[in-house]
Amino acid sequence: MRLVERINADTERVVQRLRDGMAGGVLAFPLTSFREDGSLDLESYRAYLTAQVATAPGAVFPACGTGEFSALDEDEYRAVVRAAVEVADGRLPVVAGTGYGWAQAVRFARIAEEAGADALLVMPHYLVAAPQDGLVEQLRRIAAGTSLPLIAYQRGQVTFTADSVRRIAGIPTVVGLKDGHSDLDRLQRLTLAAPDGFLFFNGAATAEIQAGAYATVGVPAYSSAVHAFAPEIADAFFTALREGEGAVTRKLLRDFYVPLVELRDRVPGYAVSLVKAAARLRGLPVGPVRAPLTDPGPADLADLEKILDAGLDLVGAVRRRTA
Repeated sequence: MRLVERINADTERVVQRLRDGMAGGVLAFPLTSFREDGSLDLESYRAYLTAQVATAPGAVFPACGTGEFSALDEDEYRAVVRAAVEVADGRLPVVAGTGYGWAQAVRFARIAEEAGADALLVMPHYLVAAPQDGLVEQLRRIAAGTSLPLIAYQRGQVTFTADSVRRIAGIPTVVGLKDGHSDLDRLQRLTLAAPDGFLFFNGAATAEIQAGAYATVGVPAYSSAVHAFAPEIADAFFTALREGEGAVTRKLLRDFYVPLVELRDRVPGYAVSLVKAAARLRGLPVGPVRAPLTDPGPADLADLEKILDAGLDLVGAVRRRTA
């Protein structure tokens, strides 16, 4: 079998596993554990990730945005991805983050491939605004440097047109798109432009807020930052949404998700910092965030505690968890 044929067969296998996972649960984006001095705490990370995987998410995405990809050096990245692969142990797909410019993204991609990751999420490139031709070429060059399937991520300065989605879908190992813009008019156009089987999922911050709206344009799958600290809440919302239990989803949105988002919007970076703080409130061994992020102050932490307790009460879960 020629290499291209092997890659295509492997890619299709991963796509099917991801498709099945997206249909069956939320996509988990685990936190990365650090010690108080800022060093990587791999033992705690393994313990935390074991608890995450035990809740059977649709897939696990280590070293992505919630996992502070941009704060990891290459050796730390290698250790984090390898640990995720070992903990997952083939039970669910492992999709590692990669990013920066294409040359550096290829370096991370090759590390992830050697560590046993199933696929890659291509984070928005560093800093510069770019034309559509450049966005497509970025993915072409990353794809040329690894056999792993790629999921593009549009957020921040990265926004694909329908024509660009058609073009990136023509790259054999580009298999999907994570959307963080929440422009549903544009997203509908992208889904119509893409070939059948191309994967789309909702990657908005606190994606549950817009999960119902995304589903109306054919994108029911979503990532869940809440899963990183309260899989009981994330799973209860996913189940209620899938089964059409509107009263349950509205109550969770009103009494938990909306207050959480309002708190998140107070300070830049809270989309990660609050998630980590909530995990610590539950006794999960994740440690602090790394600069340039900052941990919440006492007042915001007190508000977070109330919101977390309200959400756990809604689903009948207890505060303390052990990894």
